[in-house]
Amino acid sequence: MTRNDSDKAETLAMPTDFDSGLARNAANFVPLTPIDFLVRAAEVYGDRLAIVHGPLRQNWRDTYARARRLASALARAGVGKGDTVAALLPNTPAMVEAHFGVPMAGAVLNALNIRLDAANLLFMLRHGEARVLLADTEFADLARQMALELPGLKVIAVHDVLGPQATPFGDTDYEAFLDGGDPAYAWQMPADEWDAIALNYTSGTTGDPKGVVYHHRGAAINAVSNILEWDLPKHPVYLWTLPMFHCNGWCFPWTVAARAGVNVCLRKFEPRLVFDLMREEGVTHYCAAPIVHTALVNAPTAWREGVRGPVRGMVAGAPPPAAVLAQMEAMGFELTHVYGLTEVYGPAAVCAEQDDWSSLSEQDRAVKKARQGVRYHLQSQVAVLDPDSMQPVPADGETIGEIMFRGNICMKGYLKNEKATREAFAGGWFHTGDLGVCMPDGYIKIKDRSKDIIISGGENISSVEVEDALYRHPAVLAAAVVAQPDAKWGETPCAFVELKDGASVSAEDLIAHCRTLLAGFKVPKAVYFGPLPKTSTGKIQKFELRRKVKSDSAIDV
Repeated sequence: MTRNDSDKAETLAMPTDFDSGLARNAANFVPLTPIDFLVRAAEVYGDRLAIVHGPLRQNWRDTYARARRLASALARAGVGKGDTVAALLPNTPAMVEAHFGVPMAGAVLNALNIRLDAANLLFMLRHGEARVLLADTEFADLARQMALELPGLKVIAVHDVLGPQATPFGDTDYEAFLDGGDPAYAWQMPADEWDAIALNYTSGTTGDPKGVVYHHRGAAINAVSNILEWDLPKHPVYLWTLPMFHCNGWCFPWTVAARAGVNVCLRKFEPRLVFDLMREEGVTHYCAAPIVHTALVNAPTAWREGVRGPVRGMVAGAPPPAAVLAQMEAMGFELTHVYGLTEVYGPAAVCAEQDDWSSLSEQDRAVKKARQGVRYHLQSQVAVLDPDSMQPVPADGETIGEIMFRGNICMKGYLKNEKATREAFAGGWFHTGDLGVCMPDGYIKIKDRSKDIIISGGENISSVEVEDALYRHPAVLAAAVVAQPDAKWGETPCAFVELKDGASVSAEDLIAHCRTLLAGFKVPKAVYFGPLPKTSTGKIQKFELRRKVKSDSAIDV
């Protein structure tokens, strides 16, 4: 080889420098944010319908202007980056607007579960250091209580067009507040896509609820993933059967904006009203917990006459039984089963259907569709791992491990809880606490919930929280709460109670006692008395109790 040949070979062997002089700049890098979906919808489809609510018809241009007014008014009230704005609202236009106006001000939206009791709400407002609370008139009494307990909290009363009347409360009215804002407000994009956009509280197995922090990047990416999983067309008509306080409505306020669709708002789920709206507004898509789908198939046939199909539904939690799936298909409804948690922005896995499933029997197809599935398009990984070795379990459908996620659709972490955040992300994966198996085709399937969380009608219930309420009764010596199957709710909490010597109390009395301490959906639906099975160290053996009430049938589908 000549010297020239040697020099040429050496030159060819050197890697090309793709970095020098090629830095990020304002022309080639902009932080991802779902706010931009609203901007595009207003720019390109400004005259198209954005929100339907009773007599209200609001287009995307006006929705953008109102979100800017909200951002401007918040800024004038001293709200800025890192401040929390809480919302105690049903699925109303104000809730849609808050998903854009609040982060436009640089603030973080904390959508509160409207079904919670005052104690939980107060904890969340304090822990999240909320500066402002948007409260619907339906929750006027709660809002007044919050204002008394938190003197620095600015309460804005939202008089929804379909909401109940209420005596005046709060510092101002929502419409008056927006009137003080600028519809041309020059809001700023987030400086960093890692900036927080939302705060959502989730039930834990011990202690207080944990505050899950979302970033702009994850919210935008999951919103786009929703489009990809559903092959969501332009201008879908989306019915809000899923509460927007659940993981920001699984990111669908941002998803609908990205496709310039229609938000058909719904204050409260009522089957007849749902069918009326589907028929009148031409609804094409909706998301809901299994109980909603079950209620729809069990509604009188006359209610759904005239509904134009196909209507596509997304279901999460325990999937509906095979009979419900078949009935939904007969109605012209197509269900997609998804899986996730608050910590992964709602759904981050999907039971992606394969073409050959259509040739299966109804029962076999339902079994396939009931699995938790595979990763979302823009989630990096979902896997079943051995939590000790952090290695994948065999894809045999038998070996149990923990379901874990990794990727951009994962929370920033838990607010003010570094220990819990470290534990959740140990080994470079998000630990769901759900136990499952990996099937031979790579689809995952839940087998148990290691966190002892009961999922009733789509609501997470901590068994420990319910047990704590039971222990506050003077007659209770020991208590354990597990899930029992329920035809309507999927599963509900039931309590096993051991009484103190000489004590006497009825099941009805204990249930009434719990109602004074817990939100209604967390109250045990049944109480069983007797000695509790325990280990030699005195630990209650919950698996024995689950066996008694056949808890596995509530989740092992």
